[in-house]
Amino acid sequence: MSTTESPSTAKKTSWLPMVCLFLAQVLMSFNVAALPISLGGMVEDFGVPPTVASSTIVVYGLSVAALVMTGAKLGQRIGWVVIFRVVVVLFAGSALMMIFSPTVGWAIAGQATAGAAAAIIVPSLVALIAENYRGAQQATAIGALGSARAISGVSAFLIGGTLGTLVGWRPIFYVVLAFAIAVFLLSFTLRSDRGNAAIRIDLVAALLIGAGIVMLTLGFNNLNGWGALAATEDAPFSVFGLSPAPVLILLGVVCGQFFFVWTRRRMASGKVPLIDLSVVDSPRERAAVYAMFIVVALEACVNFSIPLYIQIVQGRTPFDTSLAMMPFNLTVFITATLVVRFYKRYPPRTIGVFGFILTTVALIWLSIVVNNNWETLPTILGLFVFGVGQGALVTLVFNVLVTAAPATLAGDVGSLRGTTQNLAGAVGTAVAGALLVSLLGLGVGRAVMEHPELPPTLVAQVNMDNINFVSNDELRSVLEDTDATPEQVEAAVTLNEEARLGTLRLGLLILAGISALAILPASRLPRYRPDEIPDPAPVAASE
Repeated sequence: MSTTESPSTAKKTSWLPMVCLFLAQVLMSFNVAALPISLGGMVEDFGVPPTVASSTIVVYGLSVAALVMTGAKLGQRIGWVVIFRVVVVLFAGSALMMIFSPTVGWAIAGQATAGAAAAIIVPSLVALIAENYRGAQQATAIGALGSARAISGVSAFLIGGTLGTLVGWRPIFYVVLAFAIAVFLLSFTLRSDRGNAAIRIDLVAALLIGAGIVMLTLGFNNLNGWGALAATEDAPFSVFGLSPAPVLILLGVVCGQFFFVWTRRRMASGKVPLIDLSVVDSPRERAAVYAMFIVVALEACVNFSIPLYIQIVQGRTPFDTSLAMMPFNLTVFITATLVVRFYKRYPPRTIGVFGFILTTVALIWLSIVVNNNWETLPTILGLFVFGVGQGALVTLVFNVLVTAAPATLAGDVGSLRGTTQNLAGAVGTAVAGALLVSLLGLGVGRAVMEHPELPPTLVAQVNMDNINFVSNDELRSVLEDTDATPEQVEAAVTLNEEARLGTLRLGLLILAGISALAILPASRLPRYRPDEIPDPAPVAASE
């Protein structure tokens, strides 16, 4: 947050409070990354289908996205340090529920609890950084939050994959519990503050934004399963033959619009809104939000597409996936931390445009060089370049929002960040899935028509309406139930391999196009350097 102190005169503060906040970000990110690794163990332990076990992931994301704005107002009312400690204890309780859960219902409830706690931790991280750090230290602290997400993803795959393989899925959440205990103990190093009991939470706005985010998330996440337009057999219901997914997306947008209308009226009448819209008043701040949405969505697309190909198509383990994604995750971690060194030389607009140019070039390069071997130097180079652009952008756009608003609105900026990132992650993953499956269907359909060794009589015995990414073994198993000859089976496997790889390449090329379009909002980022930022508003004295 901007202060009346310049970066050169700001008093240096101990980094011990930042260790606490860094570990709090790691706590949340590690928990999220550990859930996919634990699905197989939960399916076996509880005797439920994978779709039921994966509800733990869904309810966590929904809880965070729907409650993060309300969580910000609770922090302002009660006091950030006090509520931070309370929700960290709540997060520890969710880890215990996962460790000792007798049924899948307890695990789902545990992640709903973790999501509710994270909805308050997310804005509190920004508010507590603003409370504890100034100037260059504040920029470095913001960069650390971005790097914490990347390093926790790597550690979750390595630690969680090892524990899950050798011991079981429950010990993974002992690590989550240990993080929560460490964060709680370190929280006593944070600068104390007092809440404002006069703040009232706008329940109408909370219901509107909560319902809107839930509907948008459910809609985008189920575009594949329920149908992008017409309802599929897996859809829970249909609306005059339409899939409920686009209907939910439309209703979510409507709720969002009502939320903005209601909030503007409330601000005009002098009442405290759920989120102060002045944090996105200027075109520069709105450009930062758009850029944040795109960069997080791109990251979600890549984190979905490449592991999908490695694990499902190639049949490799989560540990292999973590090794393949290591160049990307480590580069994001390092870049997010070091990019703040360039803030004194280059304005956000320059760094933002350059960052999106890097991600665009990297995605084009990957679409050309990617093949069935992820350990080749060209592929590693592409992931490295994409990681540099990604790490720089994640820290940059967040820093623009933080430094453009007064310290009193730190919680509002934090809730905006949490809402944007969660929604972008859901949209990015869903769009990547729908895009890849659609492209695969078109590619397989065209290749079948052009392939002389696969007659129409054989194609008719395979369900072409449910084309998806499957391994070669699964494809051979399906073809065993047909009258295909061994030669035709091998021809079908070869065709599928080529179609899948072509789909991934085309998908990466489309993502490169989206990344190139993102240069437009990046070109609207501020021209000034952090040490030239004007004070946006008087800052209340620290308690």
